[in-house]
Amino acid sequence: MESVMVISILGSAILLLLLIGAPLKPLRWTGQLLIRFSIGALLLFFLNTAGASYDIHVPINAATVFISGLLGLPGLASLAAIQYFIVG
Repeated sequence: MESVMVISILGSAILLLLLIGAPLKPLRWTGQLLIRFSIGALLLFFLNTAGASYDIHVPINAATVFISGLLGLPGLASLAAIQYFIVG
């Protein structure tokens, strides 16, 4: 009788973790993307502040925040290079 009780408790715990863990995974992924985009916008702001003396101004919009948020510092450097050499 005790083995049936232990198996049922473990089975219900696994089922509960599967049900709770499944909806939380997309929320965690969305939260991480929002944090990355926020950091990308902050890095763009600092680039615009520091780059004012070098005539580098990268506009802060959805495309540039997306690039700098997902690619990080290499994306930010490429945006600055595009702005400095190609656009301006």
